[in-house]
Amino acid sequence: MKNFESFLAPWFNEFIAYRQHLGYSLKPVRSYLLRFDRYVKDQEIQPGLLSPSFFLELRSHLKMEPMSVNQLLSSVRVFFNFMVRMDYYTANPLKDIPPMPEHSFAPFIFSPEQTEQLIEAVCSGIRKEPRYYLKDLAEYIAILLIARCGLRIKEPLRLQHHHYRSRERTIYIEKTKFNKDRLIPVPTSVALELDNYLSVRDALMGEDQNPYLFLRNKQKGLSDPRLRFIFHRAVHDIGIDRPRQVIGHMIFASPTPHSLRHSFAVNTLKRVKERGDCPQHALPVLATYMGHRVFQYTAKYLKFIDAEQRQ
Repeated sequence: MKNFESFLAPWFNEFIAYRQHLGYSLKPVRSYLLRFDRYVKDQEIQPGLLSPSFFLELRSHLKMEPMSVNQLLSSVRVFFNFMVRMDYYTANPLKDIPPMPEHSFAPFIFSPEQTEQLIEAVCSGIRKEPRYYLKDLAEYIAILLIARCGLRIKEPLRLQHHHYRSRERTIYIEKTKFNKDRLIPVPTSVALELDNYLSVRDALMGEDQNPYLFLRNKQKGLSDPRLRFIFHRAVHDIGIDRPRQVIGHMIFASPTPHSLRHSFAVNTLKRVKERGDCPQHALPVLATYMGHRVFQYTAKYLKFIDAEQRQ
C-alpha cells in the first residue's frame, strides 16, 4: 500500500483512520487523495495554508475526464472539511471551487443478437485439453452469468461453491457494491449450464477443497484480468471491437464486460415494452435483481431501451 509523502501526510493518515473507524470504504477516497498528495509533493509545496487559486491550478493540470476531476476534488473537499472540524484549518479552501462541466455518457449496448454471438464466441474458445478445459469452462460460465443475469464482473469471481443452490436455481451474491446482499433466480438455461459445469468439476477434481465456485486451479478462483481478456478477445472475434469516442459533450463507450450488465438492463426493459407493459413499472423489480441501492439508478436505462438507435 502506497504511503502519503507530502507535508499533508500526517493529516491524510488521520483522516483515513477516522473514515475507517466510521465504516466507510477507503479505496476510492484514498486513491484520489494519493493523487492529490503526489501533486502537492511534485509541486514542492511548503507547509502552510493552501489557497483556492492553488486548487484552480490543480484542476487545470489534471489530465482526467471531467467526472474524475470532480470526484477527486470532492474527495479533497471532504478531507478539508475534516481539517476544519479538527481546527487544523479555519475554512475549506475548496468551498467555492465549482465543478467542471461533465460529459454525458452513453454505454455500449449489446443487442440480443450480439450478446448471443459473444457467448458463442467465448464457448468456441474453450480448449479441449484436460489441463485447460475446466478453467476455460469456468470462464465461459462466468461470462454467461454476467450476460444473462446482469452481474458485475467481480460478482461471479467472488462466488463461493455454496452460493449456488442448484435445487432452487438461485445464486446468493454477498456484500458487493453498496455492501448489499441479494438472492437472485437464475434462468433455467443458465442453471443447466451451471449444473453441467459442476458435474465436470466433480469428475475432474473430485472432493476438492477450493471454496470458489469458478476455479482457476486447485487453490484459486478466476482472475479479473483473465476474464477481461476472454471478453475482449470474443468482442474482437465477432467484429464489434471499437474505440471509445468523445463527440462534443458526449462519450460513446467501447465494449467492456460491464457493457453486458448495461445491455441486460436495457434489453430487459425493451422486452417489457414489446409485450405491451410499461417499462417504468418494472424498474423496482429490476433494480432489486441488479443490486441497485435505489431504483432511480435503474431508471437511466429507460433512455437506452432502443438498442438499435445506440448502434
